[in-house]
Amino acid sequence: MEEFTVNVPDDALDDLRRRLSRARWPEPATVPDWSQGVPAGWLRELCDYWADGYDWRRFEHRINAVPQFVTDVDGLGIHLLHVRSPQPDALPLVLTHGWPGSVVEFLDVLGPLTDPVAHGGDAVDAFHVVCPSLPGFAFSGKPVESGWGPQRIAAAWAVVMSRAGYERFGAQGGDWGATVTTHLAAQHPDRVVGIHLNFAPSAVPPPAADTAEELTDFERHSIADLANHREWGSGYAVEQATRPQTIGYALVDSPVGQCAWIAEKFWAWTDHAGDPLTALTRDQILDNISVYWHTRTGASSARIYWEDGFARGGEWHVPPVSVPVGVSVFPKEITRPSRRWCERQYADLRFYEQVDRGGHFAAFEQPDLFVDQLRRAFRGMR
Repeated sequence: MEEFTVNVPDDALDDLRRRLSRARWPEPATVPDWSQGVPAGWLRELCDYWADGYDWRRFEHRINAVPQFVTDVDGLGIHLLHVRSPQPDALPLVLTHGWPGSVVEFLDVLGPLTDPVAHGGDAVDAFHVVCPSLPGFAFSGKPVESGWGPQRIAAAWAVVMSRAGYERFGAQGGDWGATVTTHLAAQHPDRVVGIHLNFAPSAVPPPAADTAEELTDFERHSIADLANHREWGSGYAVEQATRPQTIGYALVDSPVGQCAWIAEKFWAWTDHAGDPLTALTRDQILDNISVYWHTRTGASSARIYWEDGFARGGEWHVPPVSVPVGVSVFPKEITRPSRRWCERQYADLRFYEQVDRGGHFAAFEQPDLFVDQLRRAFRGMR
């Protein structure tokens, strides 16, 4: 483990401002809403703030206040946040993000998870927290060969946790983090005490599934929303699963393109009142987007879709697990399984709860609810 500090040079910040000031903008969409993509006026305002109001150094100071490390696994540098709890018997926990997220999502939950007493909680709920950056994402290395799919990433996480000093631990994830977490549990049931997922797509039947059972209203809405997502919301996944290099040129070269590519998902997948800025602040959104921009990971992060290939086959490739499982279902999540669907998917479902607010980026949008879900889920797994 080598200590790591984020330090973007001044000339990179100047280059970003120049690129934003010289951007070539398309004409507005022919509709007044988001149905054709991010509205031009909304994106212009966000990019103007990115150029003239946003403070990257503020973010650097914040993330550098968290202990960070890089460790080499199979020739690839893996970046991670590692915060130890003041409670010596805390449960080690690895948190894994997805796309288009990053470890930025977890900054607000690190304190409450590691030091619950200081945040109005109970010492028995304390965790030692490790947050790795996925390969090709943020400050982790970019793979130069194929093969870094969720299974290999899970195997790397087991190595990372050993090097962090933990042989027995829990795991949590959403989006690609949920897939990696599930593989980790399947590969190391002797080490993983249990997992918590805030995204469990494999538990939801396909929209076209021929099921003889009588569906509840919740299940009908879940299947209908998944069908709508596949028709109108999955174009990004097909592109990244089939031609990640092609879209990567635009994302790495154009800050406006990178901003739009990610911001559209904050609109589509957060629990908001018509504008994603009611779910996350401009600074939160730009903290995450800026990490992608300054690390030039638009192409390398997209390749996880190509490696897994789920968008080409239409299925999430996750193995069965025998360890205890907890599932939290947020109302604006892409897929929302019912309890009975989860019971079919997970042999030992210890915790299931539907939360009243929040979306795909649970820790980012609703840190207090996210922390509460993890604390209660892992009480039955420690």
